[in-house]
Amino acid sequence: MDRKQAVKELTLMLLHLTAHPDQDYPQALPRSWKGYDFGILNELLDEGCIVDGKRSKSVGITEDGERQAKDLLRKYGITE
Repeated sequence: MDRKQAVKELTLMLLHLTAHPDQDYPQALPRSWKGYDFGILNELLDEGCIVDGKRSKSVGITEDGERQAKDLLRKYGITE
């Protein structure tokens, strides 16, 4: 699997996992925010996987974060 396809599939999985029912329209499609969950980002920060850029829209990935990410890529058979 190539990287672009992996990102697409992982994004879809994340959107699905973080989806919630639309309160105004119970029969509507589940909704999911377009950004990453701040709670998850906070957990990754607490675990030392990322460093927070308080004034930016991005975060830095620590060496431990990169190691864990690469382990996950291997676990799921995703090539970089």
